[in-house]
Amino acid sequence: MTAVEENADSNGPGKKGQPTPSRKAAEAARKQAMKKPASRKDEMKRQKELRQQIRQRQQDALRSGEEKYLPLRDRGPIKRFARDYVDRRRLVAEYLLPILVLTFILTMFPPPLATIGLWGWLGATAITVVEEILLLRGLKKELARRFPGQSTRGVTLYILLRTTQLRRFRLPKPQIERFGELRERY
Repeated sequence: MTAVEENADSNGPGKKGQPTPSRKAAEAARKQAMKKPASRKDEMKRQKELRQQIRQRQQDALRSGEEKYLPLRDRGPIKRFARDYVDRRRLVAEYLLPILVLTFILTMFPPPLATIGLWGWLGATAITVVEEILLLRGLKKELARRFPGQSTRGVTLYILLRTTQLRRFRLPKPQIERFGELRERY
């Protein structure tokens, strides 16, 4: 099979590489789409199935990183670059929740351990704040360099939330290895 035939097979009906549907078939398909459901219950069922299909497609895109089907908040080259910028680093912020749980447990013990827990909590929080400030400064400089004149509105909060998640639980899944090079694909 040639590359053209493979491309034609991968496209859906009515797409390039497929014969144009006859007028009769096109009209029948259009009428079927416009047909009102028998009852309100049927219409609600149909809409629910459509929402489930869209949600499933978005979940698959979040796992694979396929840009086309990502939710709106995750789309675009600026958000993709910002995700890669964060995902290539190891940050204390991503371990903040487990650290805070551990320090909370330590505060329930007698004074020497409780003191260690409080200092651990203060230290982890201070390191996270400094780390986030430095990360955001660097990110804003890189965004200004790579995407001049484009709006970066919403990226700061998006990245702050992403940095506080453990890497394995981040969605969309990281597309870059830790300590990897940022590619010039943006």
